[in-house]
Amino acid sequence: MGAGHGHSHGHGHGAGAHRSRLLVVLAITAAVVVVQILGGVLSGSLALLADAGHAFTDAAGLLIAVLAVTFAALPATSQRTFGYLRLEILAAVFNATLLAVVAVFVLIEAARRWSDPPEVAGGTMLAFALVGLVANAVGLLLLSRGAKESLNVRGAYLEVLGDLLGSAAVIVAAVVLLTTGYARADAIASAAVALMIVPRVWSLLREAIDVLLEATPRGVDVAHVRDHILATPGVLDVHDLHVWTITSGLPVMSAHIVVEPGRSTTDCADTPGCESSILDTLRDCLAEHFDVEHSTFQLEPAGHRAHEDAVHH
Repeated sequence: MGAGHGHSHGHGHGAGAHRSRLLVVLAITAAVVVVQILGGVLSGSLALLADAGHAFTDAAGLLIAVLAVTFAALPATSQRTFGYLRLEILAAVFNATLLAVVAVFVLIEAARRWSDPPEVAGGTMLAFALVGLVANAVGLLLLSRGAKESLNVRGAYLEVLGDLLGSAAVIVAAVVLLTTGYARADAIASAAVALMIVPRVWSLLREAIDVLLEATPRGVDVAHVRDHILATPGVLDVHDLHVWTITSGLPVMSAHIVVEPGRSTTDCADTPGCESSILDTLRDCLAEHFDVEHSTFQLEPAGHRAHEDAVHH
């Protein structure tokens, strides 16, 4: 029995459309790294150095994101039929790993400084932290729209948000240090910066792993999809229904559709009451109700399932 396919290749995932903004934020973040390292050295603040390390990791992540977007735009080949779209997801995993390493290092150093707090120049610390806060605010504005469309851009957005919160923590610590002379404020701010990274690492890593494991996209109810397919005129049953994600913004679906006799072709001109083919109806339904524009269907007669491999379900 031949296979029928309904395709729409709309690979308009969000990261590529925001490449220029990623580049601008990368430049801003790299500048913040330099400024905060200088500030940390001049003031003796671990919090500033921690924020600089955080920003450096984010700059590396942004660079990876830009490279991933660039490679993802390369055309598909016979060896890689989906091109390099998954590089975006691999970049997100690597980015999350870098963030986790930075968090652990800062927490260890903060614990060491708690027991032996060094002298910190609060005024210098405050000035450099304010510069970081403003720069990160600009970066957030540039990435806010793309964060809703691409996992990679969302990762970059969360990184810059973490940097902004880190700068805020450093500012608070500097104010406490200047007004009360409490030397451990710097170590507390350092630990706060590290702890801010943890939930971001978990969120980014969980979403990326879901894509790599080809989990059902969030917001898609497979049972609901099945009900819509079964409600299509001419469809008797559906099995081997799979919904997964290739990369951010590109959900795909495949299914075996058991059809009524005489309705297993794309042509319905000779079928009474048939206004469009089953394939067209199914494709339009999935695109409209579930935002799945890339769908593949195998149309088959009743009883064909018995001839399929055991892995089919």
